Amino acid sequence: MNSRKFRMLRAALPVLVLGWAVPVWSQDGGPIPPAQNAPAPAAAPAPAPAPASAPASTLAPASTLAPASVSATTKPAMIEVPGGTHIPLVLHNAISTRSARPGDPVYFETLFPIMIDGHVVIPAGSYMSGEVTEAKRAGRVKGRAELGIKLTTMILPNSYMVDLNAMPNSAGTGGGETVNNEGKVVGDTDKASDAGTVIKSTAAGAGIGGIAGGARGAGIGAGIGAAAGLGAVLLSRGPDAELPRGSTIEAVIDRSIFLEADKVQFTAPGQASTLPGPSNREPTRTKIPF
Repeated sequence: MNSRKFRMLRAALPVLVLGWAVPVWSQDGGPIPPAQNAPAPAAAPAPAPAPASAPASTLAPASTLAPASVSATTKPAMIEVPGGTHIPLVLHNAISTRSARPGDPVYFETLFPIMIDGHVVIPAGSYMSGEVTEAKRAGRVKGRAELGIKLTTMILPNSYMVDLNAMPNSAGTGGGETVNNEGKVVGDTDKASDAGTVIKSTAAGAGIGGIAGGARGAGIGAGIGAAAGLGAVLLSRGPDAELPRGSTIEAVIDRSIFLEADKVQFTAPGQASTLPGPSNREPTRTKIPF
């Protein structure tokens, strides 16, 4: 009986060894036949596809990736005062061809507000400054005195300063000065005074000659008096061109000026200083060499 069991065990031993060998071999990489009743393993989820790289045209610019260090500057709104605009002024410092020299400063103040599109852009009481460009005295026999002035700077009541280029168009000086088409102030002539000087000298000479020698003496005296009167005219200059303090000038802007809109927000027309105008005066000659 024992021998029989031994033989049966011996016959089953290879089968048992083979049954244990198959799983071990399969773990080392061999194929394992699927079990008939075992459920199929769940499929692993497919990995999410990698995002496609965006085309270069859709990428955000580098400037937007980092905070901007400097904000973009925009030009301020500007208001144009067109060339040819007339601005009435009053003079604060007297000028005369007798003493003025090129480069001497001149100071004016606006008398009336300048408005653009219904808004005050240059109030009354604004300042204008410039310089003398020419000072020519009158000649002895002919040639009038000439005074050239150029306005270069305007200062508004809020201290806003603007460069400009303007020159006189007309002047009220209390005398006979005029402004020519070049913007120069031209002195008055003294022809009436010159003629009066000659006539008076002639009459005086004739009177003295008539007392001394009758009709003949009167004629000689008249000639002497006329010569004396003419000599007095020749030994003196014509009248100087003068702009007394308080003289009024109408200046004309040569070319357009542009004002920053946020700096000309004036709500009132302004007010100019009260300066008395110059008194009326007659042209007078100046003795040579003064």
